[in-house]
Amino acid sequence: MNRWILLLTLLLVPAAPATATFSIVGIDPVTGDLGIAVASRYFAVGAVVPWADAGVGAVATQAGVNVGYGPRALELLRQGLTAQQVMDKLFAEDTFPGKDARQIAIVDAKGNIAVVTGDAANQWRGHAKGKTWSAQGNILVGPQVVDAMGRAFDQTQDELAEKLFAALKAGDEAGGDSRGRQSASILVVRKGGGRNTNNDRYVFVNVDDHQDPIHELRRLMNLQMTINHNGAFNRALTANNFEAALTAAEKVAAYQPLDPAQYARVGFIAYLAGKRDRAVSAFDRAKQLTLPAQFKTLWDAQSARPGYGKVIEDKAFVDRVFAGPSR
Repeated sequence: MNRWILLLTLLLVPAAPATATFSIVGIDPVTGDLGIAVASRYFAVGAVVPWADAGVGAVATQAGVNVGYGPRALELLRQGLTAQQVMDKLFAEDTFPGKDARQIAIVDAKGNIAVVTGDAANQWRGHAKGKTWSAQGNILVGPQVVDAMGRAFDQTQDELAEKLFAALKAGDEAGGDSRGRQSASILVVRKGGGRNTNNDRYVFVNVDDHQDPIHELRRLMNLQMTINHNGAFNRALTANNFEAALTAAEKVAAYQPLDPAQYARVGFIAYLAGKRDRAVSAFDRAKQLTLPAQFKTLWDAQSARPGYGKVIEDKAFVDRVFAGPSR
């Protein structure tokens, strides 16, 4: 009797779902950043598909997924093989069943790109490739998904993390996974670019299970990018590089658009960078987000920072700031 119960239990257990995804791998040839963005109607897709190593390459392994392709591809890239040579070796070494259903994309640190979509991957399956990216997917609504991803990547004038997110969002808006939404992930690597010590993961954000994973990925990315650019701001300010500090401060303000303190900081740094009109505009925005008394408190707190004395000593400029529009 126990054997029949066990057999019945095994028959009733659902088969593991196919790893249907749409993903994009890419490189920034100027900074050397490498990364992947991926979304799927599949739990915790970030634990399976994206693999990357700074100065080495980025890999997306999906469809009839062989997860071992990720670490093995990076190992081969470190040995000096090109993306295509790695691809060939992966398939030659693969002894697991379902090889003809694999989908994998690789970009190496020199910008070489290789991609394969197996003939047995579930429809719609396919990929599109550009100069610095490859977009691919399976069980999608159609080819418009990967086409939209490539266009968005090329049209986004920003750092790699934002280009990858724009591509993922465009793929989702084009229909994405034909089964629906569940998870999303973005991984970008940069030598020494991660948080804390000895960490190359510039961005690694995962949404494992959510009704709107792209929207949630955006929210979490804003927090990560705020941390990244705050770090860049502090390094630039320590070096008295006000131009770089201003760029970083403006980035943070863009990621935290309702925080008046960020605009006030932009105002002080813009003044020190010799851009007084931008400084006044930033202070005006901070005033719009606060009550008059709150802005004065904010001003007093930030102007006390060492190095900002030059700003408060300019009485004409201070009068111009406080005479400007408020809400």
